[in-house]
Amino acid sequence: MTDEIFDVIVIGAGPAGENIAQYAREGGDLHVALIERELVGGECSYYACIPSKALLRPIEVAATAADLDGIRGVQLDAMALLRRRDRWISGYDDAGQAAWVASAGLTLVRGQARLIGERRVAVVTTDGELGQERTLKARHAVVLATGSEAILPPLYAAALPWSSRDATGVVEVPRRLAIVGGGVVACEAAGWLAALGSEVILLVRDQRLLGRVESFAADLVLAAMRERGIDVRLGVEVTGCRRPEARDTGLGRIHGGTVELDVDGTTLRVDEVLVAVGRRPRLGDVGLEAVGLDDAAVRAGAVPDWLVAVGDASGEPQLTHWGKYRGRVLGEAIAARVAGRAPAPLPPLVPLPQAIFTDPPIGSVGMTYADAVAAGVEVAVARVPWAAAAGGALARDTVRGAAQIIVDRATGCLVGATFVGLEAPELIHAATVAIVGRIPVDVLRHAVPSYPTASELWLRMLEELPRQLRDPR
Repeated sequence: MTDEIFDVIVIGAGPAGENIAQYAREGGDLHVALIERELVGGECSYYACIPSKALLRPIEVAATAADLDGIRGVQLDAMALLRRRDRWISGYDDAGQAAWVASAGLTLVRGQARLIGERRVAVVTTDGELGQERTLKARHAVVLATGSEAILPPLYAAALPWSSRDATGVVEVPRRLAIVGGGVVACEAAGWLAALGSEVILLVRDQRLLGRVESFAADLVLAAMRERGIDVRLGVEVTGCRRPEARDTGLGRIHGGTVELDVDGTTLRVDEVLVAVGRRPRLGDVGLEAVGLDDAAVRAGAVPDWLVAVGDASGEPQLTHWGKYRGRVLGEAIAARVAGRAPAPLPPLVPLPQAIFTDPPIGSVGMTYADAVAAGVEVAVARVPWAAAAGGALARDTVRGAAQIIVDRATGCLVGATFVGLEAPELIHAATVAIVGRIPVDVLRHAVPSYPTASELWLRMLEELPRQLRDPR
């Protein structure tokens, strides 16, 4: 079989794969193949970020309107909410994304890909002549952008529980739903499924929610969830799961009869269970063994110079925006290497931002206080309530939230920030810019926030810092 020759072959057409392909192509006018086994656009576009936010935004707006004196008659329309979700995911049709691939000058290959040797890839096609095998060879680089897959512990497998895909693709709303997990997926899904009418029980092994954010932020989310009637059980262990009538009824539909869960010596009966205990890089079927590698080697970056991993597949943080950023950086680096030039230098510090769309939502970036202590950084911490700024207090009649910055005493620069409150994810980018730009707080205090907006929280936090940081003279 004759190899089809490309400069770069990218396996996986999710956001990270699309970005590395685009930037490699633009940076060197390279011939790039983009291979996808499912939908072009990947998990984020159809099963994660986009559908979940399409569901959550109207819920957030309705909750805000219901809380504001002067508005009456606010209610959600569940069917209209699901129709909105379906519009944003184009009914699981990727024609629009495929058109973008063509417009970017990339060659789309649909099928299941696996490595078969150095810079060689076999693809069992899923378009054209189904099942036909094509072999592709890269002159310069093969990229693994295969994303991640939900972890399903064996305890739950026979019960055919919901994954995050079922939760975002919900068609039949369970009357009573158990969610196993206390991370971002579990907490966000609890919000929209409760709003759609489920009685939600959140079963969390840890003693807190959202283990990677500041504890004050997690506490605010926990209190709000319980106020809305979500039954959050912390520090519990699921030791058994049974569903005698388990059936594969399709995405977002209840998968059979009643589920029985053994939880700390008691039996919990629910109509459905969503298992949201994390994700792992999807590397099991990409042929690593053909080139003498395994999953651990890829995650550690111990790969030959012609092989690149990006996005969730790399073992780096599983956030779409981080995968896209790394795709841009690595795509440019591939193009530079092919052209024989040095890649563009990177700033010394690129912090990781995150947006969590709970109620209240969270925006965070950089180090937590615990991270800073563990790293031996001597820091000053300033935290103020959300109502400390008139704009924050005006946004709802019931104000819930807080904002915090962490400053390195040695440099006077921000190393981390966490905002919890209405529109918090929209405010956090200012902290990201301050960290990347290494702007000391004695300069940052001259960035004048508009009145009355929630951005005045910045002024309040800076005022809470020790005077010698604000005025080091």
